[in-house]
Order: sequence, then structure tokens, then C-alpha cells
Amino acid sequence: MRDEIKSLLRLAIPAALTQLGAMMLGIVDTIMVGRLGVAQLDAAALGNLIGIGTLIFGMGCIFGMDPIATQAHGAGNGARVGRTLQRGLVIAVLIAIPIMVTWTVAAPALLLLGQDPALSQAAGDYLALQVFSVAPFLAFQAQRQYLQARGIVAPGLWVVLFANLFNIAANWALIFGHLGLPAMGLEGAGIATACSRVLQCLLMALWIRVRQLHVGAWAPWSRAVLQVRGLREILGYGIPIGVQYGLEMWAFQGASLLAGLLGEGPLAAHIIVLNLASMSFMLPLGVSIAAATRVGNLIGAGHHDAAQRAAWVALAVGGAVMSASAVMFVAGRFVLPSVFTSDTEVLALCASLLPIAAAFQLFDGVQVVGGGILRGMGDTRPVVVFNAVGYYLLALPLDAVLALKFDAGVAGLWWGLAAGLAVVAVCLVVWIAHRGPAHRGRGRAAVALAGE
Repeated sequence: MRDEIKSLLRLAIPAALTQLGAMMLGIVDTIMVGRLGVAQLDAAALGNLIGIGTLIFGMGCIFGMDPIATQAHGAGNGARVGRTLQRGLVIAVLIAIPIMVTWTVAAPALLLLGQDPALSQAAGDYLALQVFSVAPFLAFQAQRQYLQARGIVAPGLWVVLFANLFNIAANWALIFGHLGLPAMGLEGAGIATACSRVLQCLLMALWIRVRQLHVGAWAPWSRAVLQVRGLREILGYGIPIGVQYGLEMWAFQGASLLAGLLGEGPLAAHIIVLNLASMSFMLPLGVSIAAATRVGNLIGAGHHDAAQRAAWVALAVGGAVMSASAVMFVAGRFVLPSVFTSDTEVLALCASLLPIAAAFQLFDGVQVVGGGILRGMGDTRPVVVFNAVGYYLLALPLDAVLALKFDAGVAGLWWGLAAGLAVVAVCLVVWIAHRGPAHRGRGRAAVALAGE
């Protein structure tokens, strides 16, 4: 058990920091734009609502590489691992096209959702400037999943850290007008973030090439990369993951839209607390990525009981780190929101929301790690059902009733989300106990390793 914890954390800590760094691109925008005023903060938040809400589906499709690449690596099939990356890059380009189209119509979409016209237009302009970064962002994800499947996590971390430094400098210059550049405000933040995403992709490709990280897990480019069967295999795993992530993300985004109906102050408070909760979520997400790698590698190597043990260790670690986050939320409820705004009304609302957000941290950690375990198994469809039930049959209806009918305000939104998370977490633990790697790994490994 001690060895398993060490193996898990060796992968999880860099993966969590990488995820946190990737998210910080948007967080830095929110923090720096927030200095311009509440309206600009809300516009950036609404733009990111559409942007992240669509990118997350593309990321999920790319994550369909995980069960194939991790199990192939565990079985010593390097050519299959390399071919999986090549197909992942093809899918990144294909999936980017509909996402880019969605970003160009963000402003009218937000209007249809009942948002303020001025905020909707500003959010649409902010997002339209980032369209060119969609394919590079997804290509970066494909390269990162390829390395992580082989237990190589450091390059992704360093690349993301460098991109964040670049983003901070670019935001400073473009938002406020330094280094001889015009002050572009919110639009400057959009340009800076888009350029940072492109930089990530190029740096990762350069790192892999210069450090020869593809050696031993590669195959020459050929027409076989475009075979429908191979692309469909990744999408067969990835589309359910994308739908799962989309269901979860849009449950929170739906709550954000409801918060927008409550006024600028409640929306700003909701967005700030959501950003803080999302940052803490990166820690168990790192554990989830490590769990997918560990479980997939062990199944590929034929060690099914060890994969089940790795699953339980990962769930315990995910719950533990989120318990620590919950304590931090309660203790820092008056301090943490001040990083984003100095508005006293918004700060007071944030302080009342953070203890509620702390209440569901444990469930959030368990459910995301559980999803990673099933991803390593190649069993990606049950999580879609659990998310649909937890968020759309329970959380969002409860949100609307509490916030709008019983006047519980933005606090009611967070209690509804907590209930949905609890249902998803419990369902995943029960599923892993009865249908986990020790029970179903052998059949899934055979599927994942076939076809090359």
C-alpha cells in the first residue's frame, strides 16, 4: 500500500500542478480583468462559460486516448502508443472545428440565454479573439496524455508554468497598455490567453522532439493513422468522457446562468467561489489522471488485483486532499475572495458561500478520481449516466427551486450542486466496488490492445 501511494503521488502531484497551471490561464484573466470593474469581471466569466464549457468536450474526446495508450504501454506495445498520439492529433483538429464555430456565435447565444446585452457582446468579443487557439490547445492535450500514459509528467508541468508566466506578462501589457502597446482591456486578456495556448502546444512538441521522448513509443506516420477504425476507437472512449465532462461543467455553468438572473453582485460572488472551487478541484483531478495511468498500465500488464488496489488508494487520496481544501475554504472565507475583488458586497456574499462549497469538496474529490479509474479501465459510459442523474435530475432542478422559488439566493445554488455531487460520488464508489478493475479489467484490456 505504501508503494502504491508513492507511485500514485509521483504521477499525481505534477499532473495536479499541470492542471492547475492550465486553469490559471483563465484565472489570471479573471483576476486582472477584475481590477477594471465588476462588469468586466462578469463579461470575462460569461466568455469563459462558453469557452471552457465547449473546450471541455474536446478535452474529453482527447482523453479517449487514455485507456488505449496506458494499457498498450503496460503491455509493452510502443508502436500502438505512438499511433494513438498521431490519431489523437488528428482528432484534435477535427473536434476543434465545431468548437471554433460555437465561439464565433457566443454573443447571440448568451442573449438567447437571457444574459445582459452589453455583457453578452463583451463576452463574445473576448471569446472571438481566442478562436485560433482551440486546435493548438487540444493538440497540447493530446501530447500531454501521450506522455502521461507512459508515466512522463514533468514536461507538461514545466510547459504550463512557462505559459503562465508569458500570460501574466502579456495580460499586463495588453490589458493595461504597457510596453508601448494600447490598453485593450478585456480584449487584451483574450489575445494574451490565446497566444499562451499556442505557445504551450509548440513548446510541448519541441520538448518531445529535442529530448527524444517519443523513442520507444512511436511509429512512422502513414495512412493507417486515418483509418476510421482507429479514430473510432479513441472516440468510442472519448465521446462518453467528453459528454461526462460536459454534463458536469454545464451543470455548474447552468448554475452560473441562474446566478446571472440574481444580479451582478451574486453573479460575481458565484464566479469567484466557483473559481476557488475549480482551483482546489485540480488537486483530485491530478490524482484522477494518475489513477487512469496506474490502473491502465496495471491492467495492460495483466495485474488486475493490483489495479483494484490502486483504485482504492486513489479514491482515499482524492478524498483526503479535498478534505484539506474544505478546511482551507472555511478558514480563509474572508481572505481568499479578496484576491479577485475589493467590492464589499461581493466579498460578504463570497464569505457566506465558501463554507457551503467546503461541504461538497469531499464528494467532488471522490467523483473525479472515480471517473479517472473507469477511464483507465476503458469503462467510460457509466459515468455519463451518473452525471446525468446527479446533476440534471437533482442538482439543477433543486438549484432553480431553492434560488428562485424559495429565495435562497446564490447559496441555494451551491446547496443544490452539493447534493448532485454526493449522488455521483456514491454511485461511482459502488460501481468500482462491484465492477472495478479486479472484476472487469481482463476483458477491457483485451479490447484496448486489439487492432494493431
